[in-house]
Amino acid sequence: MANKQQKILILNIGGTFNKYYDQIDGQLKVSSDNKFINDILIKAKISHIQVDGLIYKDSLDMTLEDRKQIVKYIKNTNYDKIIIVHGTDTISKTAKYISKHIKNKMIILTGSMMPYSIDFTEATANLMLSIGYISNRTKNDVFIAMHGFVKKFYNIKKNRSKGIFECQK
Repeated sequence: MANKQQKILILNIGGTFNKYYDQIDGQLKVSSDNKFINDILIKAKISHIQVDGLIYKDSLDMTLEDRKQIVKYIKNTNYDKIIIVHGTDTISKTAKYISKHIKNKMIILTGSMMPYSIDFTEATANLMLSIGYISNRTKNDVFIAMHGFVKKFYNIKKNRSKGIFECQK
């Protein structure tokens, strides 16, 4: 069993990372399970990380009540290192909200602009970046991990015109 410092939780909120194509109605939908995250962990031979699901929705549909639910979940868990898989459209907004309410844990939000079910590369890279960073750091704060960067949440932003996340500092 891993000691407290090594315990990591992945909290799946949803977002594009978790979308799949529904052949019946022709829409991309957010999966209401942790299949894609578990698939990455199995393929990477990572078995020491707990995966829990919470909201399962597109981040454009996230509400203040959803963010309160995330904070409550984080406060009530015994994990000190938490990776949140979240949609990229409002990832910064959720990170900012969490940072106001959680000070005693290391939290990394990540996601993907391309669904794992369509092309696994970006989702896998972002999740593995998060796992590597959180496994080797001890500073409690709120970070975003996207496109090769892990920075405090206010130092990384989505550049919508380029379709990537960039460092601001």
